[in-house]
Amino acid sequence: MGHRDHPVNDWSAAVGADGQLVDVREPAEVAQGSLPGAVNIPLGELADRLADLSKDRRVVLLCRSGNRSTQAARFLTSAGFGDVVNLSGGMLAYTG
Repeated sequence: MGHRDHPVNDWSAAVGADGQLVDVREPAEVAQGSLPGAVNIPLGELADRLADLSKDRRVVLLCRSGNRSTQAARFLTSAGFGDVVNLSGGMLAYTG
């Protein structure tokens, strides 16, 4: 079972009450704005920071365009995370 895509403008429904929202962009990009409650774990650090995430809760991934978050979603799925959501379109598509 792989990840699923969800529209970025409906991000709060994807996160729900217990989801983990992770922005996989670099810190300088995140400093320009992210979604409320997002934790920044850059894609390049994700493998070393798996312990920061709970496999028992949904992980919702965000980046600039949806490319890095798709890579992160594939990685987390292969690492045993069962409920992984990619916010399609990323911050470029977000109209807030």
